Amino acid sequence: MSAPRSLTLRILRSSPGEGIAPHWQDFLVEEAEGMTLFLALGEIRERLDPSLQFDFVCRAGICGSCAMLVNGKPTLACRCLTRDLDPLVTLAPLPVFELIGDLSVNTGKWMRGTAERLETWIHSQEEAPLTAVEAPMEPALAEAIYELDRCIECGCCIAGCGTAQMRPDFVGAVGLNKIARFRLDPRDTRSDDDFYDLIGDDTGVFGCMSLLGCHDVCPKGLSLQTQIAFLRRKMVKVGVL
Repeated sequence: MSAPRSLTLRILRSSPGEGIAPHWQDFLVEEAEGMTLFLALGEIRERLDPSLQFDFVCRAGICGSCAMLVNGKPTLACRCLTRDLDPLVTLAPLPVFELIGDLSVNTGKWMRGTAERLETWIHSQEEAPLTAVEAPMEPALAEAIYELDRCIECGCCIAGCGTAQMRPDFVGAVGLNKIARFRLDPRDTRSDDDFYDLIGDDTGVFGCMSLLGCHDVCPKGLSLQTQIAFLRRKMVKVGVL
């Protein structure tokens, strides 16, 4: 058996709250079988530097907390195997989002603000009967809604979006995906005119430059470009009529 590789994790470190300016710091880690970047970062924090800041919850690609730039590409650290990377790996926090420190950013603040702005909940004139049996739905429609609901709000699509880099008010693929999801839901009584008021400008669907960076980096493989194109066609119809 070959000797395990030595990995160099070059991490962009900073702490705005403590006045620590951005700087690169290298850490040497011995690669283990099946090691992910999350495990490598955990070893650094446990053995080398307990002050290293990064986020995690599920460690299974479900919560989206550990998203970061890996060699410049937005990726989930828990799903990134070190064996697929070169011995030198550069890690940086996701852009666009508020930086907490090192690799930790406040995606939750951004996601909540976008959800409130786009009103991403079911709108209905009827009060939901909490004790009644749920109304049936065609399996194909339920599957389509479920597919869009697989978004884990990791922020990778925003970090990989050219428009989001230039427009802090752009709702991004994650916001447009949520609108597409609620437009599909028969329980939501909003019309396309209502959705146009939310996304029918350059901060919404018409701000997308169709570079497809969001689609390329989505860790769940969602068809983001399809949803954006679909919404754009529908919103154009509203805008010209």
